[in-house]
Amino acid sequence: MPSSFRCSSAAILACAAALCAGCGDDGNQDADGARALLARVQADGYRSWDRAPGWEERRASSGAHAKAVDIFVNDRVAEALATQPERAALPEGSVIVKDGYDGDDFRLTAIMEKRNDGWYWAEYSAAGDPSFSGHPNVCLNCHRTGNDFVRAF
Repeated sequence: MPSSFRCSSAAILACAAALCAGCGDDGNQDADGARALLARVQADGYRSWDRAPGWEERRASSGAHAKAVDIFVNDRVAEALATQPERAALPEGSVIVKDGYDGDDFRLTAIMEKRNDGWYWAEYSAAGDPSFSGHPNVCLNCHRTGNDFVRAF
């Protein structure tokens, strides 16, 4: 193999590794906060919350989270939707939880929580380990096309 090819390959691999490391850092900004958020919504029994409009049962999804999803909203979201169906923004304290499935296999949970500094995102493996948390660019870039960053409803 020519030495110029080996150097170029090494440079490409080094750049790819740096980019991936940056993605990981950006993607999981607040693992401890994400664990606390998941514990809180689980303690609140989020699967007993209202379903998001149009998501009264598990449905196929073309989104990035899973092939099929259940979407639950806390009382702040339910009240805002009931009183302002053409809302500009959801109030602080709003929480949306999405459970993702591949067939009958549970794959992940994704949570959005509206805080005083905007939306906080977290996504967890089926085991409950956070893979994204905080304000990761991957979440922001996808959700920016939604109404107040909400894309599903």
